[in-house]
Amino acid sequence: MWFWFALGSAVFAALTSILAKIGIEGVNSNLATAIRTVVVVIMSWGMVFLTQAQSGISEISRKSWVFLILSGLATGASWLCYYRALQIGEASKVVPVDKLSVVITLVLAFVLLHEQFTVKSLIGCILIGAGTLVMVL
Repeated sequence: MWFWFALGSAVFAALTSILAKIGIEGVNSNLATAIRTVVVVIMSWGMVFLTQAQSGISEISRKSWVFLILSGLATGASWLCYYRALQIGEASKVVPVDKLSVVITLVLAFVLLHEQFTVKSLIGCILIGAGTLVMVL
């Protein structure tokens, strides 16, 4: 089941890039990011209430709060950078560079989370890196 959600994520991320590139024309990238963020907040809280998950707030540990807040700050910084790059660059070049996050995530997962880094992971990282270079050059 995780695969279908991941695939949905990829499809919606692709739509996000194209729709954003069209919508950001003539709009300050920070303002565009703020508008997008408001929509995401409304949609996220809507899902929380729709699935009746709001009661779980009181059960969140201090550690989880800290790391969820840090994750939110990283997301915000990522979105601000992404929208600015998208505003001044071509979507066909910005998006592949953004997807280098896959390589960075694999390395960080190995270093910080002690997840397994295999030969297959290394080959995948090299291919993604090479693919990114081919797409942006």
